[in-house]
Amino acid sequence: DTGNGEQLYECPMCSLTCTNIQILEEHVNLHLEEQNFLEGGSIRDLELAQRLQTEEDKRQRSEEEKREREEFKKLQRQYGLDNSGGYKQQFLKNMEREVDRGRMQPFDYHKRKADMMECLAFGIDDGKTKTSGVIEALCKYYQDENKDVRHVWLSTGVDHFHSSLGDQGWGCGYRNFQMLLSSLLQNSLYNDCLRDTTLIPSIPKIQSMIEDAWREGFDPHGASHFNNRLHGSKAWIGACEIYSLLTSLRIKCQIIDFHKPTGPMGTHPRLFEWVLRYYSTDNEGGAKVVCTSKPPIYLQHQGHSHTVVGIEEKKNKTLCLLLFDPGCPAQEMQKLLKQNSDGTSLKLLRKFVGSLKEKQYQIVAVDGVLSLEEKAARCHASQVLTSEKIP
Repeated sequence: DTGNGEQLYECPMCSLTCTNIQILEEHVNLHLEEQNFLEGGSIRDLELAQRLQTEEDKRQRSEEEKREREEFKKLQRQYGLDNSGGYKQQFLKNMEREVDRGRMQPFDYHKRKADMMECLAFGIDDGKTKTSGVIEALCKYYQDENKDVRHVWLSTGVDHFHSSLGDQGWGCGYRNFQMLLSSLLQNSLYNDCLRDTTLIPSIPKIQSMIEDAWREGFDPHGASHFNNRLHGSKAWIGACEIYSLLTSLRIKCQIIDFHKPTGPMGTHPRLFEWVLRYYSTDNEGGAKVVCTSKPPIYLQHQGHSHTVVGIEEKKNKTLCLLLFDPGCPAQEMQKLLKQNSDGTSLKLLRKFVGSLKEKQYQIVAVDGVLSLEEKAARCHASQVLTSEKIP
């Protein structure tokens, strides 16, 4: 009440006072409208913020999925499982590239294509990347070498095969199998096992032979990794596939896993000692050069494989492996055949303890023939494929 008797009305929301009730009502309504507007606004803000967050989550998820897909594709490409074709497709594509760059005449392209198709049809290697006679040349070289080698043990004859236009970048496992097989074919002990494989098979044929081993029941876990299919792909193979293939042919072999370094600076002296024992057992004697009847050894590490064809023992007792590398071209390997060789080409083959520093190495070593019963037992045991671990 004002002093002059007028009634005062107070706004319940902001304590404003006025004398007219209608004015107060209009004033309070304005407050309520403003409040509704603000509340609606904050709800709208909240909805907007939530929508933005959902969209951001969706974007991150799709980026994550895209990254995973690309990672998976990269792995598939790396292991040759990306459906981009196999040996034949790569061979043709690389020859076309040579023609485009003017390095090959169209006539040569058509001739080489016809030759390749014929070899693939018969399932045999075309022999164009093969070098023969290296082991024999080494035997001769070491007889006269008198610098620092006390003893050397060499495997039986082995042909060297290097990668071609069709398998560059992924064919090393198959090429090393060809090297091993070239040696077994010269050894009458394996005549019966290899009576259906008298010529060196082509890479697609080797892929089919591994698939046949899987169908027989070898290494189902390994087979599933390749979706039970190698033919027509650029899939890399390793020690397990070589073991399955050899065992399916009734060739007795074992996988030895040097799963961690056994020497200083990440080296593997135990691997060298194992190879020395393999070649020198039954071949002791005092001869400086021992041309053994032992087949070469398949040697695998992450990303590449080699064939061990011998081992040197130096006068200071250090050991040196002799390796055939499928990445080494024929013109380099042929230098080892020259009569007047001064040994410099041996650098291509020699690997000292300090040169083998991968985390892990696996070898597949052949040791005779299996009976049908032994083959069946090994097939059954390969349901969970195990290796002998050193150390």
